[in-house]
Amino acid sequence: MQSHDTEPPLAGNVAPFTAQGMLLGLRKVSVLLPGIVVFAVAFGAAASAKGMSLVETLLMSALVYGGVSQLVAMELWRPEWSWGAIVGLAVVTATVNARSILQGASLQPWFARYPKGLNAFHLFFFTDANWLIGTRYQAEGGRDLGVVVGAGLGLWVVWVLATVPGHMLGALVSDPRRYGIDLVMPIFFAAMIVPLWRGRRAAVPWVVAGMVALLTAKLVDGYAFIIAGSLAGAVTGAFRDDAV
Repeated sequence: MQSHDTEPPLAGNVAPFTAQGMLLGLRKVSVLLPGIVVFAVAFGAAASAKGMSLVETLLMSALVYGGVSQLVAMELWRPEWSWGAIVGLAVVTATVNARSILQGASLQPWFARYPKGLNAFHLFFFTDANWLIGTRYQAEGGRDLGVVVGAGLGLWVVWVLATVPGHMLGALVSDPRRYGIDLVMPIFFAAMIVPLWRGRRAAVPWVVAGMVALLTAKLVDGYAFIIAGSLAGAVTGAFRDDAV
């Protein structure tokens, strides 16, 4: 009997993209959906508190779809804007989202096999969660891009829909940390990363990235620790690969 978590056999070097793969991606990411709902509700509540209308809030969730960077933007949101404030907001959110460049680069050999139009489509829905799902899936021998697309689309739909009750509820769930919901993402990532363990030698870039991120967080205000840790881990991994 064929496992529900495997893709059908394919001939040659065909780059698969199937509905079955999309359903598999949705199943893989479903464990994260309750946490995503709460964070989206928190964003909706924060947007309401800042004076944004429901339509404006929905458009931001649907078109910007920045997750954490949207919550960061709400922290910096102002009733009146100057060009300096706009540039500051852009720099902060770009720093938070810069990790996506490294994430996409890590999967580029897989993504490059698909048409540019399809890549442009699925990268709009590309998040930390479906990047990690795709990384683990590919490491296990999977090739169906539908897994990444299905996970991303599922998260996007839930994020947009959950923004509505958040905006209506106001500040009721404005701080997910009060309920421990902020632990959902770290727990999910830890559970997904464990099967990627390749021994102590391969763990060196992980340790370097964590230490640099922690040090940067202590020394530099804001969200620079995200990109600093990512770059440190990537550079360390590249040098170790060259040394092998």
